[in-house]
Amino acid sequence: MEKSSYASASSGEIAAVAAGGGRPVRVIPLRHPQEAVSRRSIPSSPSWWSVALERARGMGPRDWAETALPCLSWMRRYRWKEDLQADLAAGVTVGVMLVPQAMSYAKLAGLHPIYGLYTGFVPLFVYAIFGSSRQLAVGPVALVSLLVSNVLGGIVDSSSELYTELAILLAFMVGILECLMGLLRLGWLIHFISHSVISGFTTASAIVIALSQIKYFLGYSVTRSSKIIPLVESIIGGIDQFSWPPFVMGSSFLTILLIMKKLGKSNKRLRFLRASGPLTAVVLGTIFVKIFRPSSISVVGEIPQGLPKFSIPRGFEHLMSLMPTAVLITGVAVLESVGIAKALAAKNGYELDSNKELFGLGIANVCGSFFSSYPATGSFSRSAVNHESAAKSGLSGIIMGIIIGSALLFMTPLFTDIPQCALAAVVISAVTGLVDYEEAIFLWSIDKKDFFLWSITFITTLIFGIEIGVLVGVGFSLAFVIHESANPHIAVLGRLPGTTVYRNTLQYPEAYTYNGIVVVRIDAPIYFANISYIKDRLREYELNLPNSNRGPLVGRVYFVILEMSPVTYIDSSAVQALKDLHQEYKDRHIQIAIANPNRQVHLLLSRSGIIDMIGTGWCFVRVHDAVQVCLQQVQSSSSNDMKLSPQASGDLVDSITSPMAQQRYSFLKKLWKSPDENGSTGSEVQPLLHQNLV
Repeated sequence: MEKSSYASASSGEIAAVAAGGGRPVRVIPLRHPQEAVSRRSIPSSPSWWSVALERARGMGPRDWAETALPCLSWMRRYRWKEDLQADLAAGVTVGVMLVPQAMSYAKLAGLHPIYGLYTGFVPLFVYAIFGSSRQLAVGPVALVSLLVSNVLGGIVDSSSELYTELAILLAFMVGILECLMGLLRLGWLIHFISHSVISGFTTASAIVIALSQIKYFLGYSVTRSSKIIPLVESIIGGIDQFSWPPFVMGSSFLTILLIMKKLGKSNKRLRFLRASGPLTAVVLGTIFVKIFRPSSISVVGEIPQGLPKFSIPRGFEHLMSLMPTAVLITGVAVLESVGIAKALAAKNGYELDSNKELFGLGIANVCGSFFSSYPATGSFSRSAVNHESAAKSGLSGIIMGIIIGSALLFMTPLFTDIPQCALAAVVISAVTGLVDYEEAIFLWSIDKKDFFLWSITFITTLIFGIEIGVLVGVGFSLAFVIHESANPHIAVLGRLPGTTVYRNTLQYPEAYTYNGIVVVRIDAPIYFANISYIKDRLREYELNLPNSNRGPLVGRVYFVILEMSPVTYIDSSAVQALKDLHQEYKDRHIQIAIANPNRQVHLLLSRSGIIDMIGTGWCFVRVHDAVQVCLQQVQSSSSNDMKLSPQASGDLVDSITSPMAQQRYSFLKKLWKSPDENGSTGSEVQPLLHQNLV
């Protein structure tokens, strides 16, 4: 086969060769993008800022008002007769649940219980106005409380006033970060953290949280840490100080809470038990303490009465030391809040903008920090109860805030004798739902890579702490993303019998492949990170010739057809690499053909000169067109070399005396029968037998 037959063939030459082969090849012309634009005015893809500007121009006063205050969206459509009763019921239910939980989570954060109530007060009202979710219940949560305790415990003693000031400053910093993410539309960043990492992290954190609260059951102090080894060592080391009364009381309350939670989940008519469980434990514990006055049971103590006062956060000299934790809390808050908010929005039939949600959470935290709250975010458990109670709008959040405000004004004297073990039981029962071992079993059965991510995040969080666990999990997650991007899936394609459809030969082993021709589909953008891998795979296909079952018998590859429909982008490094690859193939008398590039990729290949190098006649709309032309070339060359082609010589089959040559001619005759109306070379369409993805 001569070099000029392939490397520099034009469209006319291909047509001539095809005609010389005996049968004209029907090829759909691939139209150049600029030619398409000249024939029909197709606007180029607009930039993001032009889209935003156009959208802003089309917005009326009502749209601008709803953008600034998302609450106006549900207020305008609010049905007072149908929705008010549901919102009242949901608000009261979750508000009653929030009072004991808020105090419990404040203790987990190393703060006085009153700050939990403060965190469940102002942020609720602010979020109801600026938040876009209608069912999300914001306030203090266990995971964020543990993060606050973990970082501040290493800076200052929890009994000092500075500890409280830094916790409030954290709320301000987290709020600012969330607002910036919302304004800069950075909500997409959370998509880089896989679900398996989140599940492994929350499972390990739930175990650490439960162990950190066990001290109220045991009756002696335990080291404050987010690592499991110091916690276990401290628990074992102080076992000689074990006290029975708080253990029995705490275990009893925990059992009651878990039973009520189970019944509330399994029976819709008993769903109120799930929400009333924490209040039940607190009320029973308080009554017991007031009646029997056991000296071995520690209680909450005096709680200030009244609403929080306005004050500016202090401790800004510690800003830099708190920044890593503020970023971590922001990430956890975003994942926890936006994730459940989107799920609830889908269940209730409305769309939710992640960036608006981030801004609403940020404003809630910033405003809350001026009223002595520590970082607040959306709660899984309370949001689930709010949804199950049929909450229709943010009004349910306002009702929750009213209940917390009423508790601050009138009920704090009743909280004095709440047993600490009862609050600990509330925390432990809440975090049991975060222990997601079933996810690990599921991942093991379907995807070992995701199971590895879950396991490594879980183990590192337990052993090295929450910050290291998050960093390792996210690091491995990004490493897998980079690896998948740098090593894209590349498939060798074959024609399904009786069709012009080309599919992965690993998925469809019965697909026809042709000697001397390799059809390759690259299932990813081509850019600097993966072009070397792609070139290596193409060389591999050339050296290790795939087993083909159709076409003239040839000993090597003459054509490489690149199916480029999945390729959405090509960068300059890939352009240069494709030029080098073309030159290498040209030196070895191999022709590259391109099939079905999208408009942007085709335009870039044309501007970079690759189309001119390859030849415009070697760019096709369909893979089938490219294979037809290449087959004619291979057939013509093979026949000329072996002097066995009746198409080239005009001899009849009877003049071919070799049995093997007669078989080859018979095969070629079947192969080159006239296409039907659909362009198929066969009349019978066989079923697609293999459905598993490869």
